[in-house]
Amino acid sequence: MDKASGRVLLVTGGGRGIGAATARLAASQGWAVAVNYTTNSLAADEVVRGIRELGGTAITVQADVADEAQVLAMFQKIDAKLGRLTGLVNNAGVVDVSARVDEMSVARWRRMFDINVIGSMLCAREAVRRMSTKHGGEGGSIVNVSSAASRLGSPGQYVDYAAAKGAIDAFTIGLAKEVAAEGIRVNAVRPGLIETEIHASGGLPDRVRDLQHLVPMQRGGQAGEVAQAIAWLLSDAASYTTMSLLDVSGGR
Repeated sequence: MDKASGRVLLVTGGGRGIGAATARLAASQGWAVAVNYTTNSLAADEVVRGIRELGGTAITVQADVADEAQVLAMFQKIDAKLGRLTGLVNNAGVVDVSARVDEMSVARWRRMFDINVIGSMLCAREAVRRMSTKHGGEGGSIVNVSSAASRLGSPGQYVDYAAAKGAIDAFTIGLAKEVAAEGIRVNAVRPGLIETEIHASGGLPDRVRDLQHLVPMQRGGQAGEVAQAIAWLLSDAASYTTMSLLDVSGGR
């Protein structure tokens, strides 16, 4: 595949849910998209196939974002196939089964922070090395996918996940200030109860339906609704927006 001209975007965890919706929307807006996945190659392939069928440019890139060597190899593949990165959506993340803190293991916490926090920081580091005017880049935009859990705390379910997303909020603020003069904008979206597969992976497939009565809008959100917010933050329409934590949570 020839290197793409113009905007090049990496979406981590891009095979399903919010990541897949973001990849499709961004491609429709002219981005060349690298769709990252860890193990589910079929889902990522399906997203890329759909983008290409509509005339867009997309590739799949495999990497566990918690593994530095895999992340470095992923970015090298993007460099070779698509060109210099100008957009990053740090979407890859995990939850675990509902539990109280006094029931959780250190292994669970390490997995939670390795993927949700260190993985995002690793990808952001590599993106900055390509986007920053300090490194010869032309600027770009980073959007971190946080969660409303970072301010709600998720007691009795996912306090560790909420804590990891709180770290993402702090990372977003600090990195945004650090690279603002180097042409890079850094923002986060904080989705609320969104209809995606992540709830089933945590053992609660009906979580959105069960909790939607707590949402002022009285419904769960859709992945595409979060993707719209991410796409705006990536775009030139948000050219003076950085360090923002944008809630997409139906008022919760």
